[in-house]
Amino acid sequence: MAGKKKRKGNWIVNLVLGVICFMWLLPTLGLLVSSFRPAADIMQSGWWNVFPHQEWKTADTIKLSKDIDLREPIEVNGKTFSDDQLKSGVMAEDNRLIWQNRRAREISVQEQGWVGSSELTLDNYKNVISGKEYTIKNADGSETKDKGTGLSQAFWNTLTIAIPATVIPVLIASFAAYAFAWLRFPGRKTLFVLIIAMLVIPLQVALIPVLKDYTALGLNGTYLGIWLAHTAFGLPLVTYFMYNFISQLPKDLFESAFMDGANHFTIFSKLILPLSVPALASIGIFQFLWVWNDYLVSLIFIGNQPSVQVMSMKIADLVGSRGNDWHLLTSAAFISMLMPLAIFFLLQKYFVRGLMGGSVKG
Repeated sequence: MAGKKKRKGNWIVNLVLGVICFMWLLPTLGLLVSSFRPAADIMQSGWWNVFPHQEWKTADTIKLSKDIDLREPIEVNGKTFSDDQLKSGVMAEDNRLIWQNRRAREISVQEQGWVGSSELTLDNYKNVISGKEYTIKNADGSETKDKGTGLSQAFWNTLTIAIPATVIPVLIASFAAYAFAWLRFPGRKTLFVLIIAMLVIPLQVALIPVLKDYTALGLNGTYLGIWLAHTAFGLPLVTYFMYNFISQLPKDLFESAFMDGANHFTIFSKLILPLSVPALASIGIFQFLWVWNDYLVSLIFIGNQPSVQVMSMKIADLVGSRGNDWHLLTSAAFISMLMPLAIFFLLQKYFVRGLMGGSVKG
């Protein structure tokens, strides 16, 4: 009886997890399919139309006489229909009748059949990576072709920001977590509580004061400034995460190291860092994802100039000033996902171990 209940419980859990995964993957699948569709198809139909489906297709066209009053019942193939019925489509045996061109008095006779869109293209990715070509008409009637900027510069800008803004806070937080966990100094608990309390303070309240200080120091618009900003905003969470892991390491390790004459720096570099690789990888993934996808902090502290734009800013600009190029966002979104996915899969084996670190004693 107990085994039967356990199997039923496992079945329910697996079903719920399957539904959640499906809900997460479905929009991603739609985004992937849309990234390969031509702009006209994206605007006219949903992404699911690339798969085989039943659809009404025009098999014949009926031309009505010009002297027919469309306000009166309209006779088509021996049957009468109203103008409103032809506007929305009306069934006539196995076919559907619908206005194809009401002004020209043309009625489309449609049959239902299986169709599927096979028109997939790499133009979206080409325009996003290398820049879209524009045709500009000059005052004299001539045309000039211009090419926009692609994502390459923004990609390297984001990488230049994300790597130091991940390594610096993780390294500083590891030192701090070791000190809070295993060193004894005055004000240790108070200082730790103050750092943890910073987790509940929205970073938006600090943007303007920090920006004023940056302007006075000449750090605004520099990579050093954005590194320091991301480090400061990320330190509380990273410190708390690393503290939970390091504080649960066996005390015997430290006692044995001290008996062998090791100092704190040797213990940290030779023992703590190698043992903390799962935790470092886990929090490093979170910090990297936050910095990689950041828009607000980068906009405030480094600006929106093309030479320093990050990926999130550049992707937002791809839509165009009039929103006419929003179809490029689908391919740009997948390009921006490549680096975070690569980081995640490279450190995947440490991810779960790092998240569970410190949760169970013994």
